[in-house]
Amino acid sequence: MNRPALLLLHGWGFDARIWDALAAALPDFPIVRWDRGYFGEKAESAIEPPFAAIGHSLGAMLLADLLPHDVPLVAINGFDRFSGDGAVAPRVVERMRARFAEDPAAVLAEFRARCGAPPAPEDIDEGRLADDLALLGSRHVTSRPNRILVLQGDADPILPGSLRASVFPGAERATHEEGGHLLPVSHPQWCADQIEAFLCK
Repeated sequence: MNRPALLLLHGWGFDARIWDALAAALPDFPIVRWDRGYFGEKAESAIEPPFAAIGHSLGAMLLADLLPHDVPLVAINGFDRFSGDGAVAPRVVERMRARFAEDPAAVLAEFRARCGAPPAPEDIDEGRLADDLALLGSRHVTSRPNRILVLQGDADPILPGSLRASVFPGAERATHEEGGHLLPVSHPQWCADQIEAFLCK
């Protein structure tokens, strides 16, 4: 069976390397990785249909708004909004933005530590990180693909339970009881199994 190409987009504070383990667990799928350029060059190479998209965290929200309706989306630790009622309180995002303006490296290090990730590269693009941090407080998905799979971790320290329960209404969902906010890193084979089952129905 022919496998569709996969377009992968990471979330805030990370880069395309977050997908290394998941890509290895999906060897039969051609992979295209986009990078927001937080730690180097921004990369958004073209991809020809048919393809499916996989977004982690903020990456899922960005892809949901960008994709044609007929492109399937897998949202891993993702959301269609991050801030607001039943989600992360706007004041939390605003406080994080204010602190980031004063000490970007410290805020980034704290966020990655909460996620259970290693320290970020030393060379960071503060402007791109600040711009996308603002999106967490203001962006809501206004359009979305017709087929969506939501993969979540029940121990996610970033997304509150109320938010996880309400994202992408009507989407297919699967939750890993022990998973946190970095499912592509911590549980790549579980993610791969869910993705393959979703795309190969």
